[in-house]
Amino acid sequence: MSSRYSAVLFDLDGTIVDSAPGITATLAYTFEQMHLPIPSPAQLLEYVGPPILDSFRDLAHFTPAQSKAALDIYRVQYLRAGVYNATVYPGLADVLRAISEAGIPLSLATSKPETPARLVLEHFELTQYFDELTGASDDEKRSAKADVVAEALRRLRVRGDDVSRPVMVGDRIHDIHGAAAHQVPTIFVTWGYGSPAEEAGAVAVAKSAPQLLDELGIAEPAAA
Repeated sequence: MSSRYSAVLFDLDGTIVDSAPGITATLAYTFEQMHLPIPSPAQLLEYVGPPILDSFRDLAHFTPAQSKAALDIYRVQYLRAGVYNATVYPGLADVLRAISEAGIPLSLATSKPETPARLVLEHFELTQYFDELTGASDDEKRSAKADVVAEALRRLRVRGDDVSRPVMVGDRIHDIHGAAAHQVPTIFVTWGYGSPAEEAGAVAVAKSAPQLLDELGIAEPAAA
């Protein structure tokens, strides 16, 4: 079975890995260091997925100066203690392997900065399946999902890959909107951090790894 898409872009947090424990613990540490009340666990979970500076602005209502101070604290602590506090969702390694074995160009497209994103994928031995690892720039100047998607497509195009029929795979509405800015459809996965209301605008919804492969039009891989 050949894929109906010519290239695949993959979100990371909430799509490939459950990174919430490390992110929310780091956020709690950040608020504590800033001598601010620590949001509830449910509130902290809302920060997972969107660009962190957007979350500081929209959820914590920080000023630009406060956001910069928070980001400086968050970055150091996350790389020190939070980045590996994650788990790969069931079947996702097999999905990535199947895409790779099918010869379909595959790029990460995450709002997480590229340095921690690479560390996470290397830790779980998943980098081997990707042609490009695209994320937010480490200085956060490229963090909007639409900008990350544009960069992922650009890198694949430079490699000579066919990006005429790309698809995004993600778990939040900002994945759908960021991809749509470039006429890229999104397959929404339900095991991440998005609510059912965030499915609106997705071309398909996958509730399991096998269903995601089916939506991509890729056969399940043989046992490793």
